Amino acid sequence: MTAASADRVQINRERLLQRFLSYVQVGTSADPSSDGYPSSSGQWELGKLLLEELQKLTIEDACQDEHALVWGTIPASNGGQGPTVALVAHLDTSPEAPGENVQPQVIQSYEGGDIKLPSGKVIDIESCPALKSMLGMTLVTTDGNTLLGGDDKAGVAIIMELVATLVENPHLAHGPVKVLFTCDEEIGRGTDKIDLEKLNATVAYTLDGGGAAVIDEETFSADAAIVRFEGHNIHPSIAKDRMVNAIRAAADFVEKLPKETCSPETTDEREGFIHPYTIEGGVGSATVELILRSFETEDLKTYAGQLQETVDAVLGAMPGLKADVEIVRQYRNLRDGLSDLPEAVTLAKQAFENLGVEYTSESIRGGTDGSQLTEKGLPTPNLSSGQHNIHAVTEFACLDEMVAAVEHLVELMSLWSQYRS
Repeated sequence: MTAASADRVQINRERLLQRFLSYVQVGTSADPSSDGYPSSSGQWELGKLLLEELQKLTIEDACQDEHALVWGTIPASNGGQGPTVALVAHLDTSPEAPGENVQPQVIQSYEGGDIKLPSGKVIDIESCPALKSMLGMTLVTTDGNTLLGGDDKAGVAIIMELVATLVENPHLAHGPVKVLFTCDEEIGRGTDKIDLEKLNATVAYTLDGGGAAVIDEETFSADAAIVRFEGHNIHPSIAKDRMVNAIRAAADFVEKLPKETCSPETTDEREGFIHPYTIEGGVGSATVELILRSFETEDLKTYAGQLQETVDAVLGAMPGLKADVEIVRQYRNLRDGLSDLPEAVTLAKQAFENLGVEYTSESIRGGTDGSQLTEKGLPTPNLSSGQHNIHAVTEFACLDEMVAAVEHLVELMSLWSQYRS
């Protein structure tokens, strides 16, 4: 492998920052209650902005398709060969906190200590020890009232800056590079509309990870569960021996689920969990929605069995109650498919080594678009993009880590240009 090529090009920090600031100010919260794709109009809006920028960068095949996905190809550089590499990030942001009217705050040369936001919220070092390594760096926060949207607009900005860097520096070696910006990743629909034949890539990377110099090569496997209780509603004045209260059934069901173990609040590292996150309904009917997570896919069957046993126990204690359990497949451990192309990980590591950057490989307690793409046959590890405190109004991004991510991609694309299967 050659020495690092990224040291021959200077990443435009200010341009990268301005890209990111413009992207986060477009509200793109995903809407889980919508049946549309994308689920929110802001994703169309941000996609149109990216399309215009790609076209200005002379990406001739840039397009926004009927699903709002944005596509484009950077042709191989002179002498560049190797397989096609796809770079993927998502346009939507989490619906778990407000995502409209984002007011980004730029902190130049962070001096250390807790960060008090205009709203009075505080990003404190105790809960975010990564701040200790960011002295002198440039950070972007919100005003404390909304998400920032670094998940995943940091990834979007990194990919867009890579496109500009490769276009402006034709001496940088790379094969064909596809860029793809997806929608509704935060509500589990990120890969639903991706045409893999159109993408026509050998390997892909999602830019959707936290921190810096991290390669996610393992994720949870995941299913969703929906438990529906059907009772019988009648006026409470005449309810004796007649009413069957579905609310009580749902509450009893949640109460019987494991709490001291197998819950998000009590597990870490490689432990899985059953997580009830929504309960709604009335006396006549009530629904509990859950997610099931484990690094070992077989555990999901065990968790589904536990749910059915718990439902059966509730049914046994409440005559007249009806219930059903629906399990919905979501994604599978990234690890399971990466063995088909181990170079997806080894070359990412080699790129860090060529740059003299210490890196870590992680197993993340979540999933990415890469989990589903890998399962569909396109090996797709996840790379870090400078995100921190995701899904919270104390979210922030580190510009220096984003610059480093662009440098890593430049080197990684160079390594792939030399790859021969």
